[in-house]
Amino acid sequence: MAFAIRIRIADLRIIAGKHRGRRIEAPAGTDVRPTSDRAREALFNILGHGRFSASGASPIVNARVLDAFAGSGALGLEALSRGAAQLTCMETSAVARAALRANAKTLGETANVTVMAADATNPPPASVPCTLLFLDPPYRDGLGGPALAALAARGWIAPDALCTLETAAGETVELPEGFTLIDERRYGKARIVFLRYAP
Repeated sequence: MAFAIRIRIADLRIIAGKHRGRRIEAPAGTDVRPTSDRAREALFNILGHGRFSASGASPIVNARVLDAFAGSGALGLEALSRGAAQLTCMETSAVARAALRANAKTLGETANVTVMAADATNPPPASVPCTLLFLDPPYRDGLGGPALAALAARGWIAPDALCTLETAAGETVELPEGFTLIDERRYGKARIVFLRYAP
């Protein structure tokens, strides 16, 4: 008998901000691998301290956010909770997109969230570039670099935007032209790299 691996809805919560403690839904199954609570909290603590801006301001506040490979939308919705202005989510899975829309509705953020049936490695042209990007592609599929290049080429990344890319701890990523590594952290089996975009 085969058993499906399921993620319980109670396992995902917004960590901080105006929606702190609110539950969000993750699609059942193995197609979506949400960033661990530990890594997500560490990522947002780093961003919140403003160490990547000359002024010391947080890049989250009033940001236009793109959550590529969005899955449950946990990263982008966390950013909205902490003061981001607008969120666009790209996701190829219809099941995940349904969960994303449900999460936005639950949090009362429907007006601030756009959910797109789109592949981050071949996105449609952007109407407005984003200032903060989260990329959490499947581990070891080699999609991080191509996605960054494609998003930049289609106008999704504003000059001086901050991009975070989560990979497996030992995974190598070839950065496209215009992206500079400014920091990286490891959390168990995950590695998060912080990149600055300067075309």
